[in-house]
Amino acid sequence: MTPLRWGYVAWAALLVLQPLWHGWLAPPANGRIGLALLLTVPPLLLPLLALRRSGRRALLWVGILSLGYFVHGVVAAWAEPTARLPALIEVALCAILIGTLGWIARSGKA
Repeated sequence: MTPLRWGYVAWAALLVLQPLWHGWLAPPANGRIGLALLLTVPPLLLPLLALRRSGRRALLWVGILSLGYFVHGVVAAWAEPTARLPALIEVALCAILIGTLGWIARSGKA
């Protein structure tokens, strides 16, 4: 599998994880599931606008956005025992995304 495909799979998995996490696995304690989804899902959809021009460009934007999701996952894994599993999955997916960007940059092709 090419690094570009690895990146797409990690992006899709991160996008699927957010509603599962905030809607079912570990909903917010204050009950504001809609707000949690509004803050986590749309940013991951924005790079779809760049996907028409270039898959590599879209993946670059997802990689930049994933830095924030990485931090969110680390903080949630540390502070919320009930959300530890989805948080660690989020951290792993972000690491895969960032790793694929390095892989693509190093190889010079997708």
